[in-house]
Amino acid sequence: MKAVIQRVTSASVTVEGSIVGQITQGVMILLGVEKGDAEPQADWLVEKIRGLRMFSDADGKMNLSVQDIGGALLVVSQFTLAGNCAKGRRPSFDTAAPADEGKRLYDYFVAAAKRTGLPVETGIFQADMQVAIVNDGPVTFILEK
Repeated sequence: MKAVIQRVTSASVTVEGSIVGQITQGVMILLGVEKGDAEPQADWLVEKIRGLRMFSDADGKMNLSVQDIGGALLVVSQFTLAGNCAKGRRPSFDTAAPADEGKRLYDYFVAAAKRTGLPVETGIFQADMQVAIVNDGPVTFILEK
């Protein structure tokens, strides 16, 4: 399971011209599910994201987590994170989880994130989404478990 996380001052997801998920200060999460992933990876990622000190304190040091600042999470499925670009010019998605398993684990991840008490917004699994973010910093991390 892979996640690209970005510290944002705002982020939104639009599907067919309508905003389906939107946050102000918090973390934008692009989540990719691969074959063999399971609930323990999702639980680990949620806890890592919830507690990761990626927000600045009064001294400008990254000492605060999204939970510390009262921020929110925006979770968007991104199967292309499983893409392998090592050979040729066309990415291979052989390691991506099948759609039904990807959706099941994406939904599990979202439910686990909601159990933290943080506000959680989402995109729509397998939809053609337009994602708008204002990356704060910019601060971006790639997490894999």
